[in-house]
Amino acid sequence: MRSCPVLVLVCALGCAAGEIRWVHLSSSKGDLPAPGTSTEQTGLLAVRIDKDSPATDFVVSCRQAAPALIWYRHIKAGWSRYVVEKEFLRIEAGGAAFDIDHDGDLDVVFGDDASGNRLYWWENPYPHFDPGISWKRHTIKSGGANQHHDQVFADLKGTGAPQLVFWNQKAKTLFLSEIPAGPRHAESWPLETIFSGQAGEDVKSAAKYAEGIDAFDVDGDGRPDLLAGNFWFRRESGGRFLPVQVSEIGGRIRAGKFKRGKYAQIVIGPGDGTGPLMFLEASGDPAEPSSWRGRNLLGRDLVHGHTLDAGDIDGDGNLDIFAAEMARWTKKPGADYPDATAWILYGDGRGNFRITTLVRGNGWHEGKLADVDGDGDLDIINKPYAWETPRVDLWLNQGSPSGRTRRRE
Repeated sequence: MRSCPVLVLVCALGCAAGEIRWVHLSSSKGDLPAPGTSTEQTGLLAVRIDKDSPATDFVVSCRQAAPALIWYRHIKAGWSRYVVEKEFLRIEAGGAAFDIDHDGDLDVVFGDDASGNRLYWWENPYPHFDPGISWKRHTIKSGGANQHHDQVFADLKGTGAPQLVFWNQKAKTLFLSEIPAGPRHAESWPLETIFSGQAGEDVKSAAKYAEGIDAFDVDGDGRPDLLAGNFWFRRESGGRFLPVQVSEIGGRIRAGKFKRGKYAQIVIGPGDGTGPLMFLEASGDPAEPSSWRGRNLLGRDLVHGHTLDAGDIDGDGNLDIFAAEMARWTKKPGADYPDATAWILYGDGRGNFRITTLVRGNGWHEGKLADVDGDGDLDIINKPYAWETPRVDLWLNQGSPSGRTRRRE
């Protein structure tokens, strides 16, 4: 079992009085074990695999060399590296978690990249974890078109049991699948097409395929709604999902109550392209595309902004936004964008944001907010796609001198 001590590396990062203080840990400095040998790291999933621990675990997917899935488990001495899938698979960005087999622990889902047509789930072996033994892998989808970038579980049909929704990029389609009875023995899951077509790609310098997925109650009716690309989807009485366009460009997408009121607001940033980080809100009926208005939060374009998340980072009860850029996305040596920046936008609960820079010059990809050390506040997880890989980084939230933060529920 590989593990490492947590180093006391308090890094103020030029923060003003009252700002959150961060401790930066990196596998590049030996603070955590390295993910493996793959120099292309695709997905990052924050999930509580070990339900006996107060900390949130995280899983990194790779597509250039085995192992395909690596789990970082929080232990007293720091973090220990386990495998979820020790074999070589070309896993795409994304990932989702749910108790698929109804045994009380969370299982994980990832899919093939553009070279494959399979979507898989891995059976959590809790409490029998072995650092070197793969979890049992099952198939959700095989055949059809390739590439499965982004998945989410949510009860979108109102059945009382969440369904899985995922992008199949080469089919330009969003599929919905209900978990079958006896999922451990099912050879595949039933698929229902809920959307097919363009979703904000091929606009200006945005990505060449649709991406991004989330679930949140957008229209305030008490039921979760699907968000993907540049749409939110309203489920009509007949069961059809009606796409409501909220932005010209699609990409990474998050929804939440950044302002008090009935309706949610939406944030979209380009993942595999360049464009604005947009804050979108409905001035009237959110089911009407014409009611949505947006503003560029940063005043400049994001360059491959493949990190977007939301949570109450400073513990003031208001949602904040975390966004960051990739430093390298091609196979050329060095950085494609040396000035890649990570921002925290602190919300005031009224739709206004105070913009701060966490770090400049680091590569980000699929960064996540999660309580990785189990102390009750939101930390930041990152693994770059191809910048200085293999590598993982943690930014541990130490609160501010004026008061402690608290975790988002």
